[in-house]
Amino acid sequence: MDKKKLGNKEESRKYFLQSKKWRDFQLIVGNETFELEDDSFQASIIKHNLPIVGSYFYIPRGLFFKNRNKINKESLGRIIQLAKKNKASWIRVDFLEKKDLLIFKKNIDQKIVKSPHDMQPREIFKINISKNEEELLVDMKAKTRYNIRLAKKKGVKIKVYSTENSNFDKVLNTFFDMLNETTKRKGITAHSNDYYRKMFNSLSSENIKLYVAKYKNEIIAANINIFFGDTVTYLHGATSDRYRNVMAPFLLQWEAILDAKNKKFHFYDFGGVKTSDKSGSWSGITRFKMGFSKNQESQKFIGSYDIILRNYYYVIYNILRHLK
Repeated sequence: MDKKKLGNKEESRKYFLQSKKWRDFQLIVGNETFELEDDSFQASIIKHNLPIVGSYFYIPRGLFFKNRNKINKESLGRIIQLAKKNKASWIRVDFLEKKDLLIFKKNIDQKIVKSPHDMQPREIFKINISKNEEELLVDMKAKTRYNIRLAKKKGVKIKVYSTENSNFDKVLNTFFDMLNETTKRKGITAHSNDYYRKMFNSLSSENIKLYVAKYKNEIIAANINIFFGDTVTYLHGATSDRYRNVMAPFLLQWEAILDAKNKKFHFYDFGGVKTSDKSGSWSGITRFKMGFSKNQESQKFIGSYDIILRNYYYVIYNILRHLK
């Protein structure tokens, strides 16, 4: 059952990945979805199908708790029964806090183990943008402020696009080209172009926007941002190999923050960081994001855990992962 109105306060506390909007998008990319809800929690569930081992249930960012004190074996048993009915081999849950994991361990009979990998970042950087503009600038590291001003001085311009713009497809294709450059440069993988295109087509223009940095009339950086609840989230970004010295990504984030602030959002979520990675592949990304609020600490989660329902298939899954 989907409640049309959860109330502004309750809805604003949700992560976007816990929302009906995200489930609607998952349907478009071919994943079956479910929702379970009572007076203690709401579970947004995505069913993923895998070769050989069948399917598993995934609950992104965990349960949305309304009242942890009302959680019991009967309420969590509804999730287990739904998964069994749909022949899921395991249920993967993103736990935010250890106390949430302990609630599950106390109220279910099935074995729970740490997932072989986390589905979402275990550490994110989220800042409060309810302060005034000058205070936000003071909160930044000096180098971040300098690079924002440098980008402005160099003539970098920021534009915002959605599917309502007549030239949106052309701009989105440029983003795909830069994304391809970025993944090759950093040695990372990204979703397919079709995945992003479906995301823009399925979500409203109020929920998803493409922020673009232009220099000499050329797009040199772009970010996808999600607007939901009380938070704007930086979802994905790409940069060109050209004109990297004009510091466009700094101005791109700053203008998105100001836009979020003007639209009365309270928080800006930069997404994943790794503060423990001092010199590895995440060090530059983490340093860049955390430069926007030098005294703000990152938010850490305990990660993904698997509730095993069909042990034979779960063992096969882990063997296949190891071989791959």
